[in-house]
Amino acid sequence: MKEVKIETTLQVYTGFNELPQAIQNLMNTAIEARDNAYAPYSKFNVGAAILLDNNEVVIGSNQENACFPSGLCAERTAIYYAGAKYPKAKILKMAITASSQNQVTDKPIPPCGACRQSIAEYEIKQNQPIEIYFMGAKGKVVKSNSLANLLPLLFESSVL
Repeated sequence: MKEVKIETTLQVYTGFNELPQAIQNLMNTAIEARDNAYAPYSKFNVGAAILLDNNEVVIGSNQENACFPSGLCAERTAIYYAGAKYPKAKILKMAITASSQNQVTDKPIPPCGACRQSIAEYEIKQNQPIEIYFMGAKGKVVKSNSLANLLPLLFESSVL
């Protein structure tokens, strides 16, 4: 047997105002998208904003459905829309913010596992890392230089 240690490195900003201005703008767009979430069941609103290499910004918000799991997360809503509308564009950066209607979300909330796998697909497809910034409704913001930091053991097409 051989033991393998997996480490990851993330940058943590103490708050929104510490972010570079361009990322504050992208996160503000994600916050606006979060405000348009349809989350009557979970009461958990998520918004995502994606900056593409053609300078377009694509947004997504979570969209729930009474017939679980027919809804879709904000990150996948945005990334699939980017793939459909701008299939040749590369994703440079993604900002994600989440808030609960039931409690204060003051710690960074990363993408769920399904969203991580979907983001990984695009990162592999474009052969270029995607910077991911995520936060709650307020407080610290975490930056990952690549989805691989959040999902180090990727499931990818080479195993199919």
